[in-house]
Amino acid sequence: MNSNPSITCCPPLLEGRLTSSDANYLATIFRVLGEPARLQILSLIAAQPSKEVCACELVETLGLAQPTVSHHLKVLYEANLLTKERRGTWIYYQLLPEKLAILRDALA
Repeated sequence: MNSNPSITCCPPLLEGRLTSSDANYLATIFRVLGEPARLQILSLIAAQPSKEVCACELVETLGLAQPTVSHHLKVLYEANLLTKERRGTWIYYQLLPEKLAILRDALA
């Protein structure tokens, strides 16, 4: 056992890329994405050439009830991962690519 207290066991850590507020924001977003249906919704929207879907298109595709799909879309929208646009009686949801880029960069 080393009796010299001035010797450290490990070199100092490099400074991380995330600030505390960044980490809190990302943790919130990752909690939102912890629901498989929400990940599916983002994947389905991203797969469309227009990068948007009508809420009505997701019900049958996901096999979920309309209120459930609406709830997931609301959570994604409130997390600022989606934007929406009303066209008549329909609501179309689009990805916010800059928000997804933040997640991608955090994991890189």
